[in-house]
Amino acid sequence: MKALFFVSLLVGLWTSSLQASSSVRIVDGDTLEVAGIVYRLHGIDAPEAGQKCNSATGKAWTCGREAIASMEALAIGKDVVCDNRGQDGYGRVIGVCKVGSTDLNATMVESGHAWAFRKFSEDYAILEDVARRNHIGVWQAETEAPWDYRAHKWDVAKQDAPDGCPIKGNISDNGHIYHAPWSPWYGRTKVSVKQGERWFCTEKEAVEAGWRAPFWGR
Repeated sequence: MKALFFVSLLVGLWTSSLQASSSVRIVDGDTLEVAGIVYRLHGIDAPEAGQKCNSATGKAWTCGREAIASMEALAIGKDVVCDNRGQDGYGRVIGVCKVGSTDLNATMVESGHAWAFRKFSEDYAILEDVARRNHIGVWQAETEAPWDYRAHKWDVAKQDAPDGCPIKGNISDNGHIYHAPWSPWYGRTKVSVKQGERWFCTEKEAVEAGWRAPFWGR
């Protein structure tokens, strides 16, 4: 009886670390909200929403939007289950998300819609190597990795931002939304301090103040 109780306890602890829901909203190709919880997909880094990548023909393509479309096809309206591997510095849960037996993290890398985020994990490195050899998705030609893309956008934006803090905190019908320099809405977002809007120096600061990243299409 003690052994049976112990097994039941382990099962209960494991299932409590998972979140399943068909209520899904997409932030970008590596971040989604499941039943109100924002998950940053473990071990991968997708191109940012406004990012373009190089192709074999030399013509740039909207790899960021295609990554989002791929994630939407995988997750929207599906029963998504995510585990909990702790939180990142922005309060997002780091996890592996699945629909049935389909690992969304792995699928994004395998299909060339995301990089293996080797800085933090080698879990999807082999899948990335295969996609690279076959010139799939972002591996059609040499292109800028998302972490470099973000760094460049940040360096440019902070030159003109008050006190070098380039994140825009906007208030709209959708709530308190912050836009980092790599957001596709960044250029047309204005900050009105008189209306309670503000600038932030880091995403963590914005999240702690009650702002959130925009959902795609919202």
